[in-house]
Amino acid sequence: MAESISTTEFRLLRDLIEKLCGIALGDEKTYLVETRLAPLLAENGCQDFGAFYRLVSGEPSPQLRDKIVDAMTTNETLWFRDTHPFQILREKLLPQLAADLAAGNRFRIRIWSAASSTGQEPYSIAMTIHEFCRANPGVRPDQFEILASDISPSALFVAKLGRYDQAAIARGLPEPLRDRYFHQDGHVWTVNDELKRMVTFRKFNLQDSMEPLGRFDLVFLRYVAIYFSDGFKRQIYGGIARLLAPEGHLFISAVESLRGISDDFRQLTHGAGSYYQCQLP
Repeated sequence: MAESISTTEFRLLRDLIEKLCGIALGDEKTYLVETRLAPLLAENGCQDFGAFYRLVSGEPSPQLRDKIVDAMTTNETLWFRDTHPFQILREKLLPQLAADLAAGNRFRIRIWSAASSTGQEPYSIAMTIHEFCRANPGVRPDQFEILASDISPSALFVAKLGRYDQAAIARGLPEPLRDRYFHQDGHVWTVNDELKRMVTFRKFNLQDSMEPLGRFDLVFLRYVAIYFSDGFKRQIYGGIARLLAPEGHLFISAVESLRGISDDFRQLTHGAGSYYQCQLP
């Protein structure tokens, strides 16, 4: 049985984790690293955390790196999380975007759900768009494209399948939307094809260049940057500002702020929620 992680081992593994996925862990997170990585020690025949660090600091296989990322990332999510971003999308942004589509100022709307976890956020966005299109026949769901990305292979696997058990489906999903956009197979609910067609899932590390992703009109980056250092946050928000279309919009979580991190955005409010508009030309 592996011994408890030492201070030196924790710091080495902490730095390695930040290098792999950007998560910055304080000294109080020793127990988190120990408990989440312990199963990987046994799986790889390592007697202690020092041996595991030596294994992964060399040239670990992509599979082992993915398992470390899976172990350390938090995939907590639910449908229509916080409610306000989807209200803002429905009441403020979609009418503006639909008007631009009708006027020929835009031909396609691109939305990025970054750190999309097991798919609840991008599918919630897709449902919001579908509901808007049902109420406004002049705009069509196929005029919208949603890119959903995450660093976790296991989270992406679930998201692509679009299959959720009763416990997952009950977390924030209104029954009328469940019945309209999902079909039941025993104890599992599966996303209908009309939603799946709107969403493309892709593995992406936020440390990598965002330029190949193209331009976006809206970006959702919620409940992920809170785990990063201020320096990494500045890098991420700077990259998002450059890939947003002029006056494009960004959603972050209710517990986050861009104050002191980025001057590229102007905070806006609607109802009880807030969102940000890019100020770059």
